[in-house]
Amino acid sequence: MILRSIGAVALLLGGLTAPATTSAVSARTCDYYVATDGSERGDGSAGNPWKTIEQARDALRNPKYQKNCDIVVNVKAGDYVVDKTIEFTDADSGRDGHTITYRSADGPGKARLVGARPVTGWEKYKDDIYKTKVDRTFYTLFEDGARATTARHPNRTADDLWSPYLFSVTPEAEYQAVHNWLFFDPKDIPQEWDADFDQNAQMVVWSGGSWSWFTDHVPLGGADFRKNFFTLNHDSRFALVNSRSGSRYFVQNTLRFLDQPGEYYFDFANSEVYYWPKTSIDKVMAPTVKTIISLAGSSPGKRVERLTFDGLALQYSDFVNWYRYGWNSSGDSGYEHKYPIYDRQIEMPRNRFGMITLENTRDIGLTRLHVSDTGFTGIFLLFANERVKIADSLLANLGGDGIKVEGGYPGEGDISGHHTISNTYIDHVGELVPGDASGIELMSTGHNEVSNVVVKHSARYGISLEVRPEIANADNYARGNRFSYIRLEETGLDSGDMGAFYTYGVHNTEPHAIDNHVTQMVIGDVINDPAGQMPDSGTRGVHMDAGGCGFSISNIEVGEVSDDKYQSYQCNEVTNANWQDDFDPSKMEYDKIGVTTTFPYPLPS
Repeated sequence: MILRSIGAVALLLGGLTAPATTSAVSARTCDYYVATDGSERGDGSAGNPWKTIEQARDALRNPKYQKNCDIVVNVKAGDYVVDKTIEFTDADSGRDGHTITYRSADGPGKARLVGARPVTGWEKYKDDIYKTKVDRTFYTLFEDGARATTARHPNRTADDLWSPYLFSVTPEAEYQAVHNWLFFDPKDIPQEWDADFDQNAQMVVWSGGSWSWFTDHVPLGGADFRKNFFTLNHDSRFALVNSRSGSRYFVQNTLRFLDQPGEYYFDFANSEVYYWPKTSIDKVMAPTVKTIISLAGSSPGKRVERLTFDGLALQYSDFVNWYRYGWNSSGDSGYEHKYPIYDRQIEMPRNRFGMITLENTRDIGLTRLHVSDTGFTGIFLLFANERVKIADSLLANLGGDGIKVEGGYPGEGDISGHHTISNTYIDHVGELVPGDASGIELMSTGHNEVSNVVVKHSARYGISLEVRPEIANADNYARGNRFSYIRLEETGLDSGDMGAFYTYGVHNTEPHAIDNHVTQMVIGDVINDPAGQMPDSGTRGVHMDAGGCGFSISNIEVGEVSDDKYQSYQCNEVTNANWQDDFDPSKMEYDKIGVTTTFPYPLPS
């Protein structure tokens, strides 16, 4: 059945508005309180606080708590375990021009929303490996605040690298277009698997052969050791071999491969987990939710508005049982679109989530947050969102992207933009999904300000701005964006054919009016891990891909790369970049690049 898209509805509502000026309202503040020792019968006062943020949210829906004031919910220090996503709807918006703020009352990071519970009941299985029954299924695991590794072959060589990989092969040319059979070299796979193939096994693969740009996480249906191939339970994004190379892959979640500390194996059929701890088996945590906080208005016309979350720490969230980036073909979403090719560019509905997820919002503040140990994206803005402020925040150890803004389909309404991302540090990006991983990814969104940002240790990009090269200029919403005072370090660690600062399909047709701006950016060395690099073109500092036009680029310094420091068509204005002969370092404002002295958290080592 062909369905009408949400973007068409948004277009009827008039699209994005310019930043609004709020009319003067009372500056009076009404304070309420949440504490770990609060009562389910509390009234929110300092002496009788609520016990949870959900309890505060529900109480504030009652008009008796709305007293013509800005409301501040003071969340006292402590751990608040989240077993179910905390959901905010348009019913939870600030009213009559007033705001509602949920803040960590005792300082940034002191009030912690924990999306995990300890795993208990461990018994010795053999040697240093423990085993226990569990009451839920999860797809990532943590020990003492660090992500565990799903038992894999071949073993990784370091906790913060993804390599090494095996490479698929093809016995006959007719199999080059296959998406669900991966042919392996017999010497790469243990022969004993032929007798007892593990039905819990999964594959992580950079599909596409030499041009591997995305990673698929796919359960395996079986293995044929006569013809030497694995069967994937879901099609990969690209074919698994092309004319130049096979695809990089490793196999995981098999008890046979649990052979070093920090690895675990999940027997899904029997609800059993096996783990070899690095420190103590008593420090193992398993996630309870994929999303800790969700803000979702009921429609683009009924948004969640004037809410702020300040100083909260959010730790631990879950991944999914299988993952592929986007649909494989235009129109596969089943919805009617002006540009069905965009189906290939956005996340499929099952993967549209972050530890914090926003949809249909306006004037939301996410400030002084500490987001860590996510199963997937840290902060995800989906479709209709306006004027979201992300500031003074630390995001670390991210399963996927750090911050992802995914606007609507091109040509169907400009529904996402006027966001600010400032004074924010994003560290260790793409731990579970290295393919297309980015510290900040902006898609089909415009008039955003990104400033004083650090992205460090990313499998692929530091910052990316994307649409599609097929989009006409009039339908391209990735316009009016400004990037300044940015530092990108240790990017492209597991990939090639990329740039630390990357654009795709932006302003691809003439005329190329200059309406995106990049200035005062330092990009460190972009050198990938030799054991993990893709067999394609190398790494770049700035890569304006598939067009990438209409940019002013000034005062940029790029370190060592394995390809070009800058790759683009001749459709941008570049001044004072260190790939030019007349680069003048005195014009660089090094002391202003990166997070400022007001950043509220210690910087990651």
